[in-house]
Amino acid sequence: MMLQDKVAVVYGGAGAIGGAVAKAFAAEGARVHVTGRSPAAVEMVAKDIAARGGAAEAAEVDGLDEAAIERHLRDVVEREGRVDVSFNAVGIPDAEILGTPLTGIGAEQYLRPVLAYTSSYFYTARLAARHMIPQGSGVIMTVTALLSRKGTTLNGGYGPAQAAKEALTRDLSAELAPKGIRVVGLRPHGIPEAESMREVYAAKAGPLGVTWEQFQDFLAADTHPRRVMVVDEVAAVAAFMASDRAGGMTGTTVNLTMGSLDD
Repeated sequence: MMLQDKVAVVYGGAGAIGGAVAKAFAAEGARVHVTGRSPAAVEMVAKDIAARGGAAEAAEVDGLDEAAIERHLRDVVEREGRVDVSFNAVGIPDAEILGTPLTGIGAEQYLRPVLAYTSSYFYTARLAARHMIPQGSGVIMTVTALLSRKGTTLNGGYGPAQAAKEALTRDLSAELAPKGIRVVGLRPHGIPEAESMREVYAAKAGPLGVTWEQFQDFLAADTHPRRVMVVDEVAAVAAFMASDRAGGMTGTTVNLTMGSLDD
């Protein structure tokens, strides 16, 4: 198993991507701590992992609350002795930030996703790094989106937020890689299983009379294989990137847009 005996913390673990990644980590032998704002939702993910023979614990942790993240992480390290992987899949509701032209929104609305996404990633990465530095190893990870590199419309500050996260991945790696810590990101696109895609559809495509099926076809048309990605594909890559087999990968974001975005 690629992650045998590793200790992983997944933030935003009740979401489609976070939950799938938590399950993939556990399937590869990691002891996974699934966190999120909804106790019932993260507990469901942990129970699913346990039912499959994996090791998981659930905890209520707001990924935008630095003090809560620190308390939980300290508890994990005290009990486990270490933390090997920190995965940030924290999201915020998109309904309030999508669907309006940039010329029609105020600075507060524009900055909301920028501050939320970058702050959460900064909190979880910085606090994990403080525990990883003494052990001389660890992997810090997050998820971004195609909008970090491609201009699109009616997304408010969402694209700049994802671009900022990718810049932070590079900067964290530059500082932490000499200390044995890798920092990497994943950049998927168009996953119908993710709640965020439903919000994108509701804000941008639904009002135009486009059906959910037509919206998925639109996303698929921009990829090389002419299909949308499924969440388990993202999770499989996440497990590999968290493992020692990806030891040469740091300071980069893996392009999982299936050809929608050229590197």
